Amino acid sequence: MNLPELGAFLRTRRARITPAEVGLTTGPRRRVPGLRRDEVATLAGASVDYYIELERGRGVQPSAQMLGALARALRLDDDERDHLFRLADRLPPASSGRSAHVQPAMLALLDRLDTTPAQIITDLHETLVQNRLAEALMGPPPHTSGPEASFVHRWFTDPEARAVYPEDDHPHHSRVLVHDLRAAVARRGHDSPTTAMVTRLRRASREFADLWDTGDVAVRRGDRKRVIHPELGEVDVHCQNLFSEDGRQRLQFFTAPPGSPAVEQLRLLGVIGVQRLGDDRLPAPGGTSPRR
Repeated sequence: MNLPELGAFLRTRRARITPAEVGLTTGPRRRVPGLRRDEVATLAGASVDYYIELERGRGVQPSAQMLGALARALRLDDDERDHLFRLADRLPPASSGRSAHVQPAMLALLDRLDTTPAQIITDLHETLVQNRLAEALMGPPPHTSGPEASFVHRWFTDPEARAVYPEDDHPHHSRVLVHDLRAAVARRGHDSPTTAMVTRLRRASREFADLWDTGDVAVRRGDRKRVIHPELGEVDVHCQNLFSEDGRQRLQFFTAPPGSPAVEQLRLLGVIGVQRLGDDRLPAPGGTSPRR
């Protein structure tokens, strides 16, 4: 592990990023051209002291999860992300799963959607990053990895995952998720992780097996969703997806139909979101979130 070089690399990446690029405001008395160390720490979910020690090349040994968070905070491209992992003597993550690297262009767009619930997910419906409003509307992702990180997997194996939508809508969402998953499996060349997930789901859910056997396929580009929110009640929104070039990631955002009650509900969401999502509402590590 080359800690001094790791620290130097973090400093150079921090210096090239402007606050506006990551959705931060620029104060009148700013002394550095790029981000401050406390800003990078906040964006990565680390303490300021921890990040300072990283840049100083001290004895801190960052985990793969922290390295991924730093790569997102500093808007690293794939080559830079891999270099960061190798400096920390860790294998760069695969291109799929919860540890997948989010493309900087998609993060830059997400940063600008501060008045709209938005999140970046994989084509297996694994949540990679959310803005504040998306977390308030849909709930945080589970603290899990592997198949359980996929909302498709939880939809057919965990009844609590369905609580986010009215029961009358469940058959529709089941069909749409299966059709979208079939497209993802083909896109990934029927690789081992996705085919293994299909095999598990066929064994665990008769509903999934019946839908899979229809052979129907359709990429989920947009939909009308009724979301059940604990404080706001039923929120009727449009859900749209913007796709990465390889189709493996999508920026998903939620808007209110003009003139609908959801216009006011989403406005209120921005007010109550922070108060609702206190630490006591977050799932324990390894647990599942009741909402998606």
